[in-house]
Formats: sequence, structure tokens, C-alpha cells
Amino acid sequence: PIWGQMSDRVGRKPMILLGLVGFALSFVLFGLANSLPMLFVARILGGILSAATLPTVMAYIADTTDTKSRGGGMGVLGAAMGMGITFGPVIGGYLSEISAALPFYFSAALALAVACFAAFFLPESRPKAAQLAARQSTVRRGPLGNLADVWTALLGPIGFILILAFLASFASANLEGTFALFSEEHLGFGASQMGLLFGIMGVIMALTQAFLVGPFINNWGEERMIKIGLISSPIGYICLLFTYDMLSVAVVMSVMGIGNAALRPAVNSLASKRSSADQQGAVMGIVNSYNSLGRIFGPIMGGFIFDLLGYQWPYITGGVLFLLIWGLSIVLFNRNQQAGDPLVTVEAGASSD
Repeated sequence: PIWGQMSDRVGRKPMILLGLVGFALSFVLFGLANSLPMLFVARILGGILSAATLPTVMAYIADTTDTKSRGGGMGVLGAAMGMGITFGPVIGGYLSEISAALPFYFSAALALAVACFAAFFLPESRPKAAQLAARQSTVRRGPLGNLADVWTALLGPIGFILILAFLASFASANLEGTFALFSEEHLGFGASQMGLLFGIMGVIMALTQAFLVGPFINNWGEERMIKIGLISSPIGYICLLFTYDMLSVAVVMSVMGIGNAALRPAVNSLASKRSSADQQGAVMGIVNSYNSLGRIFGPIMGGFIFDLLGYQWPYITGGVLFLLIWGLSIVLFNRNQQAGDPLVTVEAGASSD
């Protein structure tokens, strides 16, 4: 959350540029690495600096959209990320045939090109007065106040949204971390078939987020979209266990892709709407922290359950967990509608019981 709060204090554009340059630097170091410690240094540096990009971009979208169009804005961001994740490995695979280091140099050049474009053409979305107010607030709270918010925010009005953010990333990382083993053991698929399946899922998610999420959120609201996303995951998890060929797996993963595509932008949009306008960066940073925690623990837990109980069980336990969260979301969202959804700041959310 540090970079998100920094974007509240100094503006969105500097943090976006920092993240892009950090991406480029880490990729260059990765391409030059000739030892394992240097690889670790490159990845750690890239993780620290590039972490400035996503929460700041999410806050930028919150700055430049109203409440009606925010869900669509978050959906377009997710679509752009999905297309990058889908086609990036394909391009990298072709470049690696020329040189193992070429994909990293190409990525660095691309990040620098985007940084140059942003430097000249991207307008700052954060007013100077708002930046000054955020700096004064940070001084009153202390420089490490935003780190404490990562945990204490769970006790506030956005706590359940943070849990949803964690679970969405946890489930996706769990699937990605064990699907290769599952498809090999259950279906006998190879690397090319698995790559094709993830490509199909990525394209479905990108198209859904680009063209459907915005209108659906406008008509149905974030909470209903979250419920749809939550219930689609256990259905997909269980159906995967009964797949038997490429077509059946592709159909199931497409359904899961639509559900996941609906869930993530809706969670981000709802967190943004329930937070004060002057702390969008800090809140988006906290949401992204829980996304990152899910990506860390999802593969670990999935692999552990896979080894301990068998290839079916990561999907069974994941499906049951999502069903429980889906039921809880119905109860909590209905309760919030009756009480009225509060507009909160990070500081207020952190101190709530």
C-alpha cells in the first residue's frame, strides 16, 4: 500500500512512471543475470518498483470516472491486463528462440516506450490541493500508518471486500499452480494443450471485461456481479473433475473465465466507491496487497493439497470455500443494503470495530 498512498501525496503520474521504469530496469537486470543471486535481485527490485503501477492505475481510473462508469473502467483495465497475460508468453516464446535474454530486453524496451508515452501525453488526475491534503494527513499519522492499514482495514467496512480480493487471487493462483499437474494426471495433456486452454480462458476474460462488465455493473450493481462471480467458481471447479477431452475443458474454463472476469472489476469498483475520494490510492494499494497475498498462498496451498490428498482435492476444497463465501456475501450485502453502505476512509476503516 506504500506506493498507493504515495500516489495520493505526489500524484498518480510520478508513481506510474516509477513503476514502468522499475519494470524496465528489472527486465534488463534479468536479461543480464548470470547467477541465481542476480536473478533474485532482479526479481526483488522489479517487485518493489513495479508494485507502484497497478494500484496507482486503479486510483487513476477512480479519479477519472464517476460512480456509474467506474465498474466499466475497472473492467477495461482487467481486459488490458488479461490480453497482456495471454499474448505476452506467446511473443516471449518466439523471441526466446532467437535468444534466451531477448524476451527480457524486449519487455524492458516496451516498458520504457510506454513510460515515455505516459510522460508526454498522460495528464495528471490528482489535483495539487488534494496532494497537499494527503501529505498533511500522512504527517499526522506517521510514515508507517499505511502499513498498519493493511491489517486493521479488515475490521472496517471494506473488510469483506478485502477478503473477496484475496480469495479471487487465491483461487486463480491455485488453479494456475496446479492445473498443469491436474491436466497431465487427469487428462494426459501436454504443455501446448495447456497453453491453448489458458489462452482461451484469457481471451474470454478479456472480452468479457472489455465489453460486458461495464454495462452489467451499471444495470445490476457490483454486489450482484460479485455474487455471480463467486458462484461460477465452485461450479467450474467441480465440473473440471468430470471433463474428459479438450472441448469439455475449454467450455468449463470459459465459464470460469466469465465468472472471474465479472468478479475482479466488481470488487475493485466496490472498494473504490466505499472509500473517500482523497484516499483512492491508499485503498487501491491495500486491495492490491490482498490480491498479491492470494497469488502467494494460492499455489502453495494448492500444491500441498494436491500432494497430500490427490489431484481432485484442490478443486473440491476451493469449490467448497467459494460456496461458503458466496453464502456469506448474500448475508452481508443484504445487511449493508438495509443499513446503508457507508463511505469510509482508510483511517476510519482501520479504526472501526
